[in-house]
Amino acid sequence: MPLFTVALLTILVALPLLFILLQALFPALSEGSLAGAFTPISALLHDPELPALLNGTLKTGAGVALFSALLGIPLGTLRGLFHLPLARFWDLMFLIPFLTPPYIAALSWMLALQQNGYLQQLTGSNLNNLLFSQTGIMLVMTLNIFPVVYFAVSRSMLASGQRLATVARVHGASAWRAFWHVTLPMALPSLAAGVLLAFTLAIEEYGVPAALGARAGVVMLTVGIQQRLADWPIDLPGSSLLSVMLVMIALCAFALQKKLVGNKEVTSITGKPADTSLVSPGAWRWPVMIVFGLVAALVVALPMASLLLTAFMSTLSGGIHADNFTLRHFAALFDHQGEAFSALSTSMGLALGSALITGLLGFLAAWLVVEGKMRGAKMIDALSLLPAALPGVVVGVGLILLWNHAFWPVSPYNSWVILLLSYCCLLLPWPVRYVSSALKQIGGNLEPAARVHGASTVQALRHIILPLVFPSLLAAMLMVFAIASRELVTSLLLAPAGTQTVAVFIWRQFEQGSIGQGMAMASIAMMVSLTLMLVALALMQRQQKASEHS
Repeated sequence: MPLFTVALLTILVALPLLFILLQALFPALSEGSLAGAFTPISALLHDPELPALLNGTLKTGAGVALFSALLGIPLGTLRGLFHLPLARFWDLMFLIPFLTPPYIAALSWMLALQQNGYLQQLTGSNLNNLLFSQTGIMLVMTLNIFPVVYFAVSRSMLASGQRLATVARVHGASAWRAFWHVTLPMALPSLAAGVLLAFTLAIEEYGVPAALGARAGVVMLTVGIQQRLADWPIDLPGSSLLSVMLVMIALCAFALQKKLVGNKEVTSITGKPADTSLVSPGAWRWPVMIVFGLVAALVVALPMASLLLTAFMSTLSGGIHADNFTLRHFAALFDHQGEAFSALSTSMGLALGSALITGLLGFLAAWLVVEGKMRGAKMIDALSLLPAALPGVVVGVGLILLWNHAFWPVSPYNSWVILLLSYCCLLLPWPVRYVSSALKQIGGNLEPAARVHGASTVQALRHIILPLVFPSLLAAMLMVFAIASRELVTSLLLAPAGTQTVAVFIWRQFEQGSIGQGMAMASIAMMVSLTLMLVALALMQRQQKASEHS
């Protein structure tokens, strides 16, 4: 079982990264030669596009991190310290943009704010110049990414409770002084981790800069990597080196995040959650509610309205009129002879396969790591969680370089299997994290007890461990299914000729001008994803309540 797990992790994660590194150092590797070793490094350093790529990536990442902090920290603080009406509703609202595919959000904002867009049709003005600018790209990304800061801050403050701040108030500190010297320092590691995660997610994003960057004059490493693989002449060494550069930036951010968070946790002596008695906002109740409502409208209602308007409008030029609404775009999706139905069925099949494979592998990897009784547990842990720091475009490059060789007797390249491998690699950390948390909660004495009574390792896993962690595992698998069903960048890179997924179909409909049908598909994909996310969250909450009562 350990060898099986290590073998799968090697195929999914280690080998693609190894081939990226080899291709970056040996430009003739694809031809079976080691000639010209290290020459791509010099070529890249002298590439006139490199400064713009690095500047665009780092500037966008820093801007998104800053904007996410400015939006997420105040909202997270209010949620974590005060008893807000509809608190769980606001959490759900701010979870939706984070789970919305960024490329769909970017296309929705484009239709709403560009010249002759919905805003101009309704008000006579547009935000075309702001949208297609560096700042516009940052803002669009921020509306999708800021929830990581919001949840990091709010959950940290909810976990730490108000007990110590109350003690400070009893000893004469003002409310502001207690917050500044007690509450904020306790939440600072999680706050910093959330901001750094926002930076990492921004530099790894492909859809938003690809949709808006060309007209804004902004280039990023993700788009540069994709262009070097898509445009002739294909530059494998250049794309590999850019991929290595992007991974190094992401890993540095993750390393800094881990250093800041470390092993700092706020817990009570009994192991019970800290006192989470929240303060009433008093006279600020309605102003705070209005702020939360405006942010929810901005990040959820407006882009969703733009998406649905486009899906139901017969033509964009017809404008927002009752006689211009139609269901024909949705009807076309379910035409069995059309590309849309094929793309939908392909994505659903690949998403189901990804959920099953990552579920099995994630369960085994988490069990081996938490068990910790075998050599190589740390390596399994590193390999299983490393994809969290890998941009999708890098995974796509690695799989191309790994499997596009004649020496393989059987290769998944240029088939749907390569898409399955890419989804499994990208989404493996979800089951690993969920199952690891569940395993740590149930303790380590149940499996040994079963072994004492004659059960084999497989029997103990099947009849004791798996049933106990199954709610968490199922929730993670639902998350994997929802995300895999609309993954964009690896699908664009790896989809073989004649094969389309939901994300590729939507992207190409925009390129071809069939925007209504593309948004109809996007609305269906969104509904499926959100439904599965809600089911997963319900399962997680049910397990949490069960563990609290046990």
